[in-house]
Amino acid sequence: MLYDIARPFLFSLDAETAHETALAALNVAGRVFPAAQPLAAQPVEVMGLRFPNRIGLAAGLDKNGEAVDGLARFGFGFIEIGTITPRAQPGNPKPRMFRLPEVKGIINRMGFNNHGIDALIANVKALKYQGILGINIGKNADTPIEKAADDYLICLDKAYAHASYITVNISSPNTKNLRQLQGESELDSLLGLLKARQTALADQHGRYVPITLKIAPDLDESQIINIADALRRHRIDAVIATNTTLARDKVQGVRYGDQQGGLSGAPVFESSTAVVASLAKALQNELPIIAAGGVLNGRQAKAKLEAGAKLVQVYSGLIYRGPALVREAVAETRDWA
Repeated sequence: MLYDIARPFLFSLDAETAHETALAALNVAGRVFPAAQPLAAQPVEVMGLRFPNRIGLAAGLDKNGEAVDGLARFGFGFIEIGTITPRAQPGNPKPRMFRLPEVKGIINRMGFNNHGIDALIANVKALKYQGILGINIGKNADTPIEKAADDYLICLDKAYAHASYITVNISSPNTKNLRQLQGESELDSLLGLLKARQTALADQHGRYVPITLKIAPDLDESQIINIADALRRHRIDAVIATNTTLARDKVQGVRYGDQQGGLSGAPVFESSTAVVASLAKALQNELPIIAAGGVLNGRQAKAKLEAGAKLVQVYSGLIYRGPALVREAVAETRDWA
């Protein structure tokens, strides 16, 4: 109800200003009100973690962990923050975020704008939120691609003690050459380094923190099979499918549809769900899939589970629907076996 009132005002602002305004309001709400509880559903165990419901917030909305306590009031079963990089960076030049309301889509080319891993950890330490928290990590834009692993390892080291799980983002289209890390040899090298460091950190902290890999929707069948093989080989704990797409076939002739950047929201639902199904076939339940991409109602959240996912994340749908989307998606997936 409150979002229905606020939405016309937010949509009167440019997309990034609306984003910042909403985050600021959620930050205040989180400080003022007591800690929130997730919406009740049949709990599910994934990655050795007990999720109170299957619906989570995808990374990208709260890059710096500034509004987690406010976002928790929506009832999410888990919240993922980031993408965060070792050093603060401004991201790409503005404007860099565009709504496509005709098709309930969003195009962004933010470029991992964030305050850096140290600022995020400081925010996490101050949280009232006690639920499952994912921290999504990336590389700085000025780090050469051949040195990308160094940035991921820095973030993994610093985030490990404060995360329920850590997501390795190699699929944003808005950092130059980043998707190159999805290549067979590059991915094999990166995952090997991350897994070795995870093992060392588990011994150091006396606690195992799962690692997930976030991939793109713009992959062919052979690429998906290669990624699945690498995930199994390196015993990665889960995979998130998918990030935003570079495809524009669903937004031809739509205002802002020709803007550069990653497309999310309703136009990516079919392609991202197809990747989930292909991954499920290739992985044969050897590791769980977390689905993201284009969920705007409860039926679509359930469709992700039917395609083979264990958990579902939302982001762009939240912009168009508000907290009602979370309630509807939790209700639709409440009794999923």
